[in-house]
Amino acid sequence: MQKLNFQPYSFRFKNSENKVSIFDEIRKKFVILTPEEWVRQNVVRFLLEEKKYPKSYINVEKVIKINSLTKRYDIVVFQPNGKLFLLVECKAPEVTITQNTFDQIARYNMVLESEYLMVTNGLNHYFCQMDFENEKYQFQNELPNFKSKL
Repeated sequence: MQKLNFQPYSFRFKNSENKVSIFDEIRKKFVILTPEEWVRQNVVRFLLEEKKYPKSYINVEKVIKINSLTKRYDIVVFQPNGKLFLLVECKAPEVTITQNTFDQIARYNMVLESEYLMVTNGLNHYFCQMDFENEKYQFQNELPNFKSKL
């Protein structure tokens, strides 16, 4: 897979029926390795190993309802009180991150109300902190570590 803009992490892979799968520590199963999944798994490792977020607070690929449409978020991190702390949108490395990408995660966040947003294609990472009072987000240089924020 393509080298991404993350530290090198170790992953478990397996081949079956001419398809490569990668082990997802959060979902506790092997999933087909696509370019977007490669980004998602690197983000999970980044959150666990760099930011020290507990595995039990992270959720991957769950369905949400937005205006009667069924959508699927990539990654969320919960706070100890159950509220959402971080919503992550992952794109494949060849997908350019545009205003449409931010509009997509903002629509999801109208329902989810996460304090932080992360948008990444594995090469470029964008971090935002929500300002719900003024209905906007502020770009940040990085996400807070677990101990410092949650």
